[in-house]
Amino acid sequence: MASTCLRVSQGLIPNIRGIVRRNYLNHGSVSAVRHLSTPADEKAAAPELSENEKKLVAEIECLNKDVENYKEKCSDLDDKYKRSLADTENMRKRLTKQIEDAKLFGIQGFCKDLLSVSDILQKATECVPADQVQTNSHLKNLYEGLTMTEAELQKVFKRHGLAQVSPLGEKFNPNHHEALFEQPVEGKEPGTVIAVTKIGYKLHERIVRPAMVGVAK
Repeated sequence: MASTCLRVSQGLIPNIRGIVRRNYLNHGSVSAVRHLSTPADEKAAAPELSENEKKLVAEIECLNKDVENYKEKCSDLDDKYKRSLADTENMRKRLTKQIEDAKLFGIQGFCKDLLSVSDILQKATECVPADQVQTNSHLKNLYEGLTMTEAELQKVFKRHGLAQVSPLGEKFNPNHHEALFEQPVEGKEPGTVIAVTKIGYKLHERIVRPAMVGVAK
């Protein structure tokens, strides 16, 4: 009986070993296949979407595209808005400057016309003989009237920002002076104003009439 059981057991052991080996090989091949699978295979193996899910995905993609378009439009509008603000600010500054200049230099033409009157008064006072002023009362009164009128006119000029330019002894400035002649003068550097034949005027630092001068060379 014992010998019979031994023979049976000896016959079953190889069968069990074969079954275990086959199971092990099958398990290993499945694992190998899983490791060799690609994302495309997994995607193909994924369950298909339903019609509603497909519509939802399509709507989401469409909304994403709309969001991108609106972002671009918003950026473009923001850029145009900033440019418009900059242009408006520049225009405001230009208009403010023009208004200020108009306030300061609006009387420039009127001042030019009055300069000839001032020149005539100056010439008239210079032509009066100094030795006869003291002896001739009528001439003295006329001379005093002319000098008072000229002084009052200069006060009016100063009140409105119109100042004289008499550059005797200064360096010649072509922006403020007009050279009528040049001549060598001993002791004077070249380019120095040696004579002023007609006084110039400036209105708030803007030259209305350049001074007529002679320059050393």
